[in-house]
Amino acid sequence: MKSLRLALLFLLAAPGAAWAADATITSQDLPIGVVRSPAAAVAPQRFDLVAFHWQGSGRVLFRTRSQAGRWSAWRRAAPEGEDLPDPASPEARVRSGWHLGNPYWVGPSDRIAFRLVGDVRRLRAWYVWTPVSHAAVRRVSTAGSPQIVPRAEWRANEAIKRAPPRYARTVSLAVVHHTAGTNAYSPAASAAIVRGIELYHVRGNHWNDIGYNFLVDRYGQVFEGRAGGIDRNVIGAQAQGFNTGSVGVALIGNYNTGRVTSAERKALVSLLAWRLDVAHVDPLGTVGWVSGGNPKYRAGKTVELRAVSGHRDTGFTSCPGTRLYSQLPSIAADVAATGLPKLYGPVVKGSLGGPITFSAQLSRPGGWTVTVRDLGGTTVGRGTGRGAAIAWTWNSAGHRGGSYTWTMEAGAATRPAQGTFGRAPVPAPSPAPAPSFLSALTVDPPVISPDGDGVADALTVSYELSVRASVTATVLDATGAVAVTLFGAQLQGARAQSFPYAAQGLADGNYTLKVDAVAADGRTAHAQAPFAIDRTLTGLMLSTATLTPNGDGLEDSVEVDFTLNASAEVTVQIEQNGLSVAAVYSGALSPGVQSVVWDGTSGGSLVPAGSYVVAVIVRGPYGETRHEVALTVAH
Repeated sequence: MKSLRLALLFLLAAPGAAWAADATITSQDLPIGVVRSPAAAVAPQRFDLVAFHWQGSGRVLFRTRSQAGRWSAWRRAAPEGEDLPDPASPEARVRSGWHLGNPYWVGPSDRIAFRLVGDVRRLRAWYVWTPVSHAAVRRVSTAGSPQIVPRAEWRANEAIKRAPPRYARTVSLAVVHHTAGTNAYSPAASAAIVRGIELYHVRGNHWNDIGYNFLVDRYGQVFEGRAGGIDRNVIGAQAQGFNTGSVGVALIGNYNTGRVTSAERKALVSLLAWRLDVAHVDPLGTVGWVSGGNPKYRAGKTVELRAVSGHRDTGFTSCPGTRLYSQLPSIAADVAATGLPKLYGPVVKGSLGGPITFSAQLSRPGGWTVTVRDLGGTTVGRGTGRGAAIAWTWNSAGHRGGSYTWTMEAGAATRPAQGTFGRAPVPAPSPAPAPSFLSALTVDPPVISPDGDGVADALTVSYELSVRASVTATVLDATGAVAVTLFGAQLQGARAQSFPYAAQGLADGNYTLKVDAVAADGRTAHAQAPFAIDRTLTGLMLSTATLTPNGDGLEDSVEVDFTLNASAEVTVQIEQNGLSVAAVYSGALSPGVQSVVWDGTSGGSLVPAGSYVVAVIVRGPYGETRHEVALTVAH
């Protein structure tokens, strides 16, 4: 393991896979067991944003060298571990025991130095290269929002998102963050910083998308963050236990000591005034929030939060920095005074067939109207009044079924509140479709790596026909176009069918195997099954086929050599009879030639003589693949 870490530290590897034509990310395990004093290393690629993952209770300090040869001051790798998603969310899959550091924008750099304080057992650096573009960035305004740079303009990579967006029923508060890192960046660099954060959050932290809903730079530019709609209740990954129902806004920079610029503050106020108005939240109000669980607040604990809170209010963190946090009360006051008049906290209580009450607060007294309509748009109830509070009760006797919409209005200058209640009519059941004569289509394994080692080199396609039919099999690419026709109009009998497919000539990527069948009576049937090709690992070989760990200096260890064509999570283990008997390596590796050494031991003791398998499991861009080669151990 030590030799592998040294090789990773000093080997200049090829850049990682590109996206958006120019952005790359790669990781490097740093040799903390070799030196505890300050140490410098050549990075595997040029970088302008860097972050750290580490294990242990200690601290990590680092500095970077610019491509011009100047070293920065020492910085502390601030943990971003408190930003983990809610434990119940699909993206809560971060490796156990790792602290996830904030990404730091450092400008074009080529070397890094680090030193450790206290217990740090493993250290991994993530290097992101996302060069600055000086092309003009377009801003848009939607439904009365401030000018916002959409994802397409800062060139978000939509292809790397791990899952579609999830939505909360309501938004109840805003959580303000800072990204840490430097405050010394140009207006043109802001989009590159946002791109780099997205790439690190997804590829490094294994989150579904960038964690924040919005980001604001020191020049007053507002960037759309997590995908899903700027005015929708998109659940981010920005405040563990408090993500569902909050909107996270991060200021780009470090505000423990840095000054919030007037342009930045104005943009933050404008953004929060609009977004909280969309949610009808009083910026000066409070909310009793039931924590979803984090190290500071156990699951189920009710926490009193301000409608404009800082990240430190929800977890153990200094975010959003002391200087920015101290300004949040005055920022909330400015938010409340912006864009008046407003309607706050609409509530509907009751059930159909009885009294239903409607209530809300207005930012200033005025006339108001509550309207209830059925699904056809016919008004079935209306109440009006005047004052600072909306309060009306509708007697819904005679309206025990169906679905209704409601609207609270307080003049043309106030954003109305809307909603629904009741139950929509249940549609008549559709007739059950006739059973298909083509069924049980499977493709095994779902991911292949045709590297010739005999493991997952080809697919086995299986399906069943209940009648004799003419069958065509094709492979579709990710766009749905036919990539290759395997066979056409082949007459097959009414039985289980199976054939191998080696996927020769197809590039790495996601594909669909499609089977179309036509029966003798003219009936048609169709079935599809996805599969992927991933050649991230090639050239697996051993330095010797027989390991003799007897201390005579000959074949006392075996080198496991292979080449990675992209950055990947890799596990190397020794197996016997299908069971793992020795863990050799597990972690992220950069593209290039790799060499892992095994000395024939497991848990400090030599394994018995016998036949073994060296298994290499790779989690590449299109899925997980397994590679293996036989090894004999003789004493």
